[in-house]
Amino acid sequence: MSDNATTNEVNGQEVIKWFLDVYGGIRLANPKPEKPSLLPATGTESPRRFLPASLSSRKPGAPGTERSLFGFRPSAFFRVSAFGFRVSSAKRLPTENVAVACLPPPALLCLALACLLVSVPPLHAAPTSSTTNSFIPQPLSLADAVNLALQRNPNILRAQKDLEAAQGVVIQTRAIAIPKVNVGGNFSAAQSTDVDMITVPGLTFGTDQNWASQLKLVQSLYEGGRIASALRVARLTRERSLLDYQTAVANTVAEVQIAYYDVLLAVQLITVQEASVELLTRELTDTTRRYDAGTVPRFNVLRAEVELANARPKLIRARNSYRITKNNLVNQLGFSVPKETFEDIPLTLAGKLEAEPYKIELHRAIALALERRTELGSLRKTQALRNEDIVNAKSTYKPSVQAYGGYDMHNSMLSQDLSNEKHGWIAGVQLTWSLFDGRRTEGKVKEATALYDRAGVELDDTGRRIELEVRTAYSNFIEADEVLKSQEKVLEEAEEALRLARARNEAGTGTQLDVLSAQTALTEARTTQIQALRDYSVARARLERAIGMNVPTP
Repeated sequence: MSDNATTNEVNGQEVIKWFLDVYGGIRLANPKPEKPSLLPATGTESPRRFLPASLSSRKPGAPGTERSLFGFRPSAFFRVSAFGFRVSSAKRLPTENVAVACLPPPALLCLALACLLVSVPPLHAAPTSSTTNSFIPQPLSLADAVNLALQRNPNILRAQKDLEAAQGVVIQTRAIAIPKVNVGGNFSAAQSTDVDMITVPGLTFGTDQNWASQLKLVQSLYEGGRIASALRVARLTRERSLLDYQTAVANTVAEVQIAYYDVLLAVQLITVQEASVELLTRELTDTTRRYDAGTVPRFNVLRAEVELANARPKLIRARNSYRITKNNLVNQLGFSVPKETFEDIPLTLAGKLEAEPYKIELHRAIALALERRTELGSLRKTQALRNEDIVNAKSTYKPSVQAYGGYDMHNSMLSQDLSNEKHGWIAGVQLTWSLFDGRRTEGKVKEATALYDRAGVELDDTGRRIELEVRTAYSNFIEADEVLKSQEKVLEEAEEALRLARARNEAGTGTQLDVLSAQTALTEARTTQIQALRDYSVARARLERAIGMNVPTP
């Protein structure tokens, strides 16, 4: 019985495969379930980069895409769908292997659907983005890291929401210049003894029940300067929100660059410390061999063992720094580390520490910073907004004039019948003027003036702080550049010194201390060089941030 069931299930699967192959050009596959992972498994398939369409390297219709049954062009990375279908060329199943191949298409369709319900195992929903992370391109370049951060970094997302909120403020501010349409209605009833009613033959004045409704359009004609000020405030608010968003973008780009360089530094430090441990291990082996031969004392072996033991903690710290810096970079990119990742994050970088020439004069850097820094632009907009607050505060000293027009309906005051209505068009002009408000307007003007002056002080102070930031960043960049240049030949000299120390030790003219000192000097030279490369890259990134060169053009 079980063999027959298995045979039927296999035949059903074959019929389904043949049916989908013939009528849809789709081959049924059996993908293995994958565990949620922060990163994709490495393989021959190129990973999909989490980038906007404008930044993607693949063009529409480029090789590597295939058209499915519904005309959709998926990337090669997604050839296997949630239902296990794989796009492929049509290939007929030999009719001698399937007895039902001669059935008409309608019968085949019914049979295929029935077999699909019986033999295909239940499907599990694909994991959503809320439970798994979108994968990171492997290996990750600096440009990819910046692009990912611009899409996922929480600071960028918060700045986008602040930008949307500012657009809502702009709409509210402009409302004073736009006509308002109001619809109102009321109904009232009173006891007859509470209403003055005059009755004459054939006519009654006064009713105990009344209703009215009105449609009115109101347009402000003069608000003491607030209408023109509202339009200026809307423009200034929109411009300031854009500048604040650019500030958040610039800060995020700088933080991602520094985090990226920190990971590269940690990788190189591991390489240096591993090379140091390897050198000391070889030295210990060689010293032990000489001790066994009776050419060196036991003291030399102990010294080599101590030097090796002292080098291992540095390697351990370097590996720990690598893990921490990768966590920091992933956090800057806006990814959450999966719970199944306990220690090291499987992340590799494509970049390397380089010292590209960068020339700029200090006075030019300060001038560019005072011109390009979005923080100063935002404060200038804030100061202009505080000036508009003064205009709005003073507007209550002046009258307010509105014109209105609409349609009015109400019951007749000369009839007890509520269905006897009166209606018609209405129009008019209304004026309001507060002659004395208990000095409230005076207080608002005083407050707005003080805030305007404070905005000017803050603008001047921020300008000085930005100039100080540029001077400090420039000085740090000059230091990093000079340190890097001073290390150009040190590494070669340290390697040559180690070679000579070993040769002298083997010839009997040198000591073990010379070899160990040369090995320590070589490790320090390598560490200093890669640290200088990292400091140069970080100093340049901070200098560009201080100048405002990393702010994207709106």
